[in-house]
Amino acid sequence: MTSSLIPTLAGSYYTDPSIFAAEQELIFEQMWFCAARGEDIATPGAFRTVEVGRESVLLTRAADGAARAFLNVCRHRGAKLSVEESGAVKRTFRCMYHAWAYDLDGKLVAAPNLVKMPDVDRVEYGLRKVSVREWLGYVWVCLAEQPPSFEDDVMGACVERLGDLGSIERYGLDALTVGRRIRYDVKANWKLIIENFMECYHCSTIHPELVHVLPEFAGGYAAQYYVGHGAEFGRDVQGFTVDGSAGLSTISTIAQEQDRRYYAITIKPQVFVNLVPDHVIFHRMYPVAVDRTIVECDWLYLPEVVASGADLSRSVELFDRVNRQDFEACERCQPGMSSRAYAEGGVLVPSEHHIAEFHRWAQGRISPIRGK
Repeated sequence: MTSSLIPTLAGSYYTDPSIFAAEQELIFEQMWFCAARGEDIATPGAFRTVEVGRESVLLTRAADGAARAFLNVCRHRGAKLSVEESGAVKRTFRCMYHAWAYDLDGKLVAAPNLVKMPDVDRVEYGLRKVSVREWLGYVWVCLAEQPPSFEDDVMGACVERLGDLGSIERYGLDALTVGRRIRYDVKANWKLIIENFMECYHCSTIHPELVHVLPEFAGGYAAQYYVGHGAEFGRDVQGFTVDGSAGLSTISTIAQEQDRRYYAITIKPQVFVNLVPDHVIFHRMYPVAVDRTIVECDWLYLPEVVASGADLSRSVELFDRVNRQDFEACERCQPGMSSRAYAEGGVLVPSEHHIAEFHRWAQGRISPIRGK
């Protein structure tokens, strides 16, 4: 008789600093990482710094309007070029230590006595560039010298979940604007957060508001368990809001079959996308320690909705509650990962079996180091 239970990862995968270090090196520093919303660096000289794996990355907008990304390190003596999380410069980034300055394309353009140092190549000693792509209105970076295919890894995750690329493109994420952003500091390993997002076995237990809006979630199967499936709103539900009341202006370009439905996508290693008719909820994880993860969540709406001063609170409150409920559950799990009761891991019930694929993926990514 075949067992319906599948083992999880062992507890050490959530608590061992050496495993987390391997994940930083072989996952977050090798894959496409969603770093920031494009409108965070909307104009030339606007910048934002983000932690990607073990590196600080400086994002900016160049004079030609394209996003640029660099390792946030001065090439002279290694000082951190920008210690601010965000801001704007006119033309150059200037190191506070010895005043080396770099333009928006990363080229070294000024330094004390630079004219007397002909052996300093201004391009060679410019900022170290990081690969950049913009898609869905977000800036994605990859630290790998030879980045993997963006089309396969990022776009492909959307196709794998929805069945085709057009299904997400119809929401026009690049044209939406941030109506609300909330940053959560979660005392839990990043994999616990992904696993939680991928399943809905817990939904009837801790998400009463969400189950009211999406009654099928009471059955324990998440929307992303099925390719192309969107969870349907309840009969008495008018919108994706905390009380099921009417939402805001529907995104006019979505297909008829996408109306009154919720779709969820996981883009490994650190993005969750939630699609509903009138807005999109976009999560980005920034793992900072084996037991701590920053999650930045954007609520995206049509620009005219935000500009009108419309009340966004009911739609924001729904998923803010869901987030807080989820993160509390993850934080309750984190201490248990160190328990001898979880040394060999736990089990997955049938509605969670797709999480086993995520576990195999995570193990496979770090196997070059774990196998040493």
